[in-house]
Amino acid sequence: MTTTPERPPPSPLPSPSPSPSPLAMERRTIDPIPEEERHGSPAGLFTLWFGASMQITAVVDGALAVVFGADALWAIPALLIGNVLGGVVMALHSAQGPRLGVPQMISSRAQFGVLGAVVPLVLVILMYLGFAATGSVLAGQAVRRILHLPDATLGIPLFGALTAVVAVAGYRLIHLAGRVATVTGIVGLGYLVVAVFTRYDVPAHVGVKPFDTATFLLAVSLGAGWQLTFGPYVADYSRYLPRSAGERATFRATFAGTVTGSVWAMSLGALIAAVAGDRFLSDQVGFVGELAGPAALGYVMYLVVLVGKVTANCLNAYGGFMSVLTTVTAFDGRSRITPVARVAYITGFSAVATVIAMAASADFLDNFKNFILLLLTVFTPWSAINLVDYYLVSREHVDVPALYDPDGRYGRWNVPALSCYALGILAQVPFLATKLYTGPLTSLLGGADVSWIVGLAVTSAVYYPWARRTTTVDDAADAPGASGEWLPDAPQHAE
Repeated sequence: MTTTPERPPPSPLPSPSPSPSPLAMERRTIDPIPEEERHGSPAGLFTLWFGASMQITAVVDGALAVVFGADALWAIPALLIGNVLGGVVMALHSAQGPRLGVPQMISSRAQFGVLGAVVPLVLVILMYLGFAATGSVLAGQAVRRILHLPDATLGIPLFGALTAVVAVAGYRLIHLAGRVATVTGIVGLGYLVVAVFTRYDVPAHVGVKPFDTATFLLAVSLGAGWQLTFGPYVADYSRYLPRSAGERATFRATFAGTVTGSVWAMSLGALIAAVAGDRFLSDQVGFVGELAGPAALGYVMYLVVLVGKVTANCLNAYGGFMSVLTTVTAFDGRSRITPVARVAYITGFSAVATVIAMAASADFLDNFKNFILLLLTVFTPWSAINLVDYYLVSREHVDVPALYDPDGRYGRWNVPALSCYALGILAQVPFLATKLYTGPLTSLLGGADVSWIVGLAVTSAVYYPWARRTTTVDDAADAPGASGEWLPDAPQHAE
């Protein structure tokens, strides 16, 4: 009698080397990171977020506060307040990474449902494209000067290609870029602070305008918006840390890195805008090069700008790729893709961002300010729901395998959570103060935009009591195997 041989089990993925090269392509995407592949320490988060924040776009963000009416004397403390408030929210998202071992937007399926999480994901993808495009505009100016190109738009595709290469390699190379950007940022932007005070009479340009509540709150919003928009991808860069790294250490390292780097860069931007005025508005990168001094130092400063923008834009390209993949796999059930598909996703995202950057309006600063404030409107309710649910309702217990199963405990659509999200956005409309729309209550506040505060407060107040009544916390969801490992019934479909 003959027997049919049993079909051999699929070959497991090869075990990673203890210290793979940063240039090697990352094997994981949106699937959980097993404990045996966890590595690193929270200190790596400090350099990543410091390097990503200590760069030219943050300088421009700080300059906006002065450009739109605030005195630098008041803008700098306002930017500090905004960064601290937003940094707390951002770092609380980061602290989820070591415990869960999954990307940030995958974890939001616990609140919105496996398919419901696609709703904020679409907005997240648009955010990444917007930041990647605006960053490419500034980086293109630096590339133009480094290579002596006739037009800044010619530098944008070169920068986009560089960004895509680093993002394809993934997690380790991005962290390495953050360490390099930390060093170059400290040296470069530190030198610029000295240059501002030695080349200009700074005291004569600050404290010349009276305190104005509206512009003060605008500066707070710009600082908070910078931090809050990191929320949808911040845990992507802490998910490889061992669980033993701890949530508090992860929070502290992330908070310290992002707030210190951002406040330094934004304060520099506020001072530059105060002393330079229209000279900075017409050519941000060019002015920074001139401020550095002789041609050789200007060239070095352009390299500093480029290194900082590579780090920041890699976060956008990588986060955009992860968000697109999270959206697609919500419908087809996959958790892994081939290396070729990875390259295609990232290349496609970078190409779209490059096209947007090359078609960008000349009115860059005004558009960028409204872009930041608009993002606040759609992401503060998401942050409120994610953090309230994770820390106060579920008490940090998440059934990780169910995040990948539309028929699991989190379901396909969580209509009440999505309703709270929509309500959180609508609640902000009367308080908006943007170029496109000004809410009816904004004038009562002297034109100040406090919509993001309203969004956080209203969404939290509505979501928390509802979720407390309807959510059953399963302590077993946090047992070994639930975070960072696949349980036997977890779907694992390779492309």
